[in-house]
Amino acid sequence: MKYLTTNEIRNIWLKFFADKGHNIEESASLIPNNDPTLLWINAGVAPLKKYFDGSVIPKNPRIVNAQKCIRTNDIDNVGKTARHHTFFEMLGNFSIGDYFRDEIIPWAFELLTSDKYYGFDKDLLYMTVYPTDEETLQAWVKEGINPAHIIKTNYNFWEIGEGPCGPCTEIFFDRGEEFGDLTTDVIRDDIENERFIEIWNIVFSQFNSKPGVERKDYKELPNKNIDTGMGLERMACVLQEAETNFETDTFMTIIKDIEKLSNEKYDGQMSYKVISDHLRTVVFAVSDGAVLSNEGRGYVLRRLLRRAIKHGKSLGINKPFLYTLVPTIIKAMSEFYTYLETTEELVTKLIRIEEEKFFETLVQGEKKLEEIIETNDKNVLSGKQAFTLYDTYGFPLELTVEMAEEHDFTVDTEGFKREMEKQKERARSARKSLVSMKSQNEAFIEFKEQDSFTGYSTLEESTYVLKSFPEGVVLEKTPFYAESGGQVADKGSIKHGDKVFIVEDVQKLPNGQSLHVIKDNDLSDGDIISAIVDKDNRNMTMYNHSATHLLFAALREVIGEHVSQQGSNVSSEAMRFDFNNYDNLDDETLLKVEKIVNDKINKNIKVNVTEQTIEKAKQMGAIAEFGEKYADKVRVVNMDYTIDLCGGTHVSNTGLIERFAIASIESKGSGIYRISGHANNAVENIKNQFTGFHKEMDKLMDKVNKILSDANIKGIKLSFNFTRNEEIIGSYQDIINKRIEFQLLGDKARELDKEYKEALRSQTLSNLDDMLKTAVDNKLVIRVEGVDKNSLKPLADRLLDKLPNGFVFIANVSNNKVTFIAKSANKEIHAGNIAKAAAIVTGGNGGGRPDMAQAGGKDTSKIEEALLKVKELIM
Repeated sequence: MKYLTTNEIRNIWLKFFADKGHNIEESASLIPNNDPTLLWINAGVAPLKKYFDGSVIPKNPRIVNAQKCIRTNDIDNVGKTARHHTFFEMLGNFSIGDYFRDEIIPWAFELLTSDKYYGFDKDLLYMTVYPTDEETLQAWVKEGINPAHIIKTNYNFWEIGEGPCGPCTEIFFDRGEEFGDLTTDVIRDDIENERFIEIWNIVFSQFNSKPGVERKDYKELPNKNIDTGMGLERMACVLQEAETNFETDTFMTIIKDIEKLSNEKYDGQMSYKVISDHLRTVVFAVSDGAVLSNEGRGYVLRRLLRRAIKHGKSLGINKPFLYTLVPTIIKAMSEFYTYLETTEELVTKLIRIEEEKFFETLVQGEKKLEEIIETNDKNVLSGKQAFTLYDTYGFPLELTVEMAEEHDFTVDTEGFKREMEKQKERARSARKSLVSMKSQNEAFIEFKEQDSFTGYSTLEESTYVLKSFPEGVVLEKTPFYAESGGQVADKGSIKHGDKVFIVEDVQKLPNGQSLHVIKDNDLSDGDIISAIVDKDNRNMTMYNHSATHLLFAALREVIGEHVSQQGSNVSSEAMRFDFNNYDNLDDETLLKVEKIVNDKINKNIKVNVTEQTIEKAKQMGAIAEFGEKYADKVRVVNMDYTIDLCGGTHVSNTGLIERFAIASIESKGSGIYRISGHANNAVENIKNQFTGFHKEMDKLMDKVNKILSDANIKGIKLSFNFTRNEEIIGSYQDIINKRIEFQLLGDKARELDKEYKEALRSQTLSNLDDMLKTAVDNKLVIRVEGVDKNSLKPLADRLLDKLPNGFVFIANVSNNKVTFIAKSANKEIHAGNIAKAAAIVTGGNGGGRPDMAQAGGKDTSKIEEALLKVKELIM
């Protein structure tokens, strides 16, 4: 075994498997692409699921990668253990239906033990195998592994729900007696320890898991796969003979700079580990387009950053400091991840802003904590209170405990944990659990004959059926665009003799062919057909797609180059574009972006589409579409204003788009925003955005009409003028105008309601003399109908003013309910008791003070009985 730097370990891995015929796959973004089951890419195989489930066939079935990963399910363990991280790198090699056990075991032994590579002593290696996997056991023995070092364990079977699964073999390294006088029982029983460190896991994905089927009866996959994972940080720890992962070269680069800030020497303190780990995570995540926010991914990053700040405070750093360490992180990691250098300025800025914001929040949270303590005489902060400080003000529990102790308070930490678990359960319910890979479709996988796409130059094609499946057909030539790159599939028809088949969808098969989905498919291989794309639908889709490219460029121009595409959907009706940003865009910004797009449309820019090598395209400054993998030759769409890699269909001149309108913007969470819009004649669809406004406006008009009707019945004259605007100009300005119109209607409706209530009050108070005629001995008991609730107390006051040392009782009937008001200037009559007695008669309750009381009743048929009861009590 020899000392190797982290970069050397990674490079040896990639070169070894490249020499074995593997394609080196770049690490995918930490933000999953089109995978709602994952918050982050959390394993080396996660971005490659499409290959394993057979939905996509890779050009080379042999793949090797170094994949960035984030796992946050046990954040609180970071720094407490030797190997827990939130950000880590997983080295993986994969075979998609190519080599299997006979190849990977000798390669693994060679890579681990040869002096050319990692140079481990084979006598310090231990392997686990599944009890029935005799083939793997014998393969290790054949390489020279002592049979006593091969341990059978029941947990060595990789399986996540339905889909590919199989036995696995783990490789452990024995660090020696100084890390524990242990037996291999700890490996067999899967007990965490510091002596036997797992460094590699090789999965033999050979079976298809099915619900309700016992494992022994699983069927073998048509294509067996290899999926392996080696933790880079663990390998660095072992090869550099470090006590924990945090004493390896990459982490120590960061820790040494933290020492300078804290003026405290590192000696294994947890805070150094937390800061270095969490900051690495945030730097990489933000560089990949994530944004700090209050939900989803953004919430995770905010929590990590605030936890790091808290640990900085425990080291005596009481001001924003993490942003000063961003260059250190990049220095430690950019030899391999070179793109980090281009994001340094942006990441530094965002972290500095977040730190400053949190220090302000800390002040607010401290005030809140002091308020809780001042109003608490039990000297205990409840779990709910501690969780509020955590969830609302970002106070880590440790900080709350520390500050509470300063006031001789304790914290119900168990109650806090229960509240935390409730939140996690809510999050689990809101998101689906990890979904398994899809089952492989053997017929699709085995179909290798290629078709050709002619749709860039024609919308009609005379051709024949290359292959017929129950779901649809593959044509030898097709003008139909298959859904990809965010563009939906073409619509149209396939004609065969007198029969016409409607093409409902076009999807890519694993080997890249286009499957035309049709119902009642009775076409056969070799049938001569005509394929006809719906021209109008295709053109409208092109308009929206080309407008999307212009929109993306305008967003970069107006709000910054940090904007990156996070997904898109383009159809004939509309376009949808997802992008990252720190805040939502205001109306002024959206109008500015929309104007730029329309300016570029009006300039009639010629659109040049060429095929280039990927290197040439990058030199041209081409922007890649989110999550797309590109071949050596790529299609470059050059609109002068923006140059993009795109396989979709586009206009030949921007003038053909005619016009563009933004229809809406919404937050998708985690700092991701979605703009929807329309191009060409589809701008008329902007009316669809008015539906919600119109429903609310209809509700307001219903209230207005009821007020006018009630006023008319009561002889009150009111007027109301409002005309709804149905015209549109085809711009986001229409949305703004409709919002203003809705607000105007709301203001007018509220003013009318206020005017009506004032008129009612005046009308009610004008009848005082008539009401007073029924008073006996300055005691008045009356029934009124439909008096506004805000007028009842003033009415009672005015009446009592006319009755010296008197008593007033009013029963007001409205909406099948009765409200009682009692006011007394007579010390012998208790208003509260009288009101309560009347309420009980009518099935209600209430009461109040001797001088004033209010109560309610449900049974209006007993009002007269209640009034008789009142008279009995006061006379």
